[in-house]
Amino acid sequence: MELHEDLTKLSETLKQQRDEIRLQLHLAGADLKDEWEESERKWGHFKDKLAEIVDESKETTAEFLDKTRIVGEELRSAYKNIHRRLSS
Repeated sequence: MELHEDLTKLSETLKQQRDEIRLQLHLAGADLKDEWEESERKWGHFKDKLAEIVDESKETTAEFLDKTRIVGEELRSAYKNIHRRLSS
């Protein structure tokens, strides 16, 4: 299942970005920390949904897969924004 593989790769990329950002956050301002907290909520949601997809005993619909992918893409965008702000 190509979408399943794409979501797994996306998860790995997001985890790496998340870990890198967490190391830099101690220097960040309050507004950036708020953005991070929102991203953390989305990360938890994404991980839960991905775990359901990976569990082969559960059938997943295309709609469910697509919604999970969308959350992952939103996270990727949020992490890029946070990383950009930390680097400036």
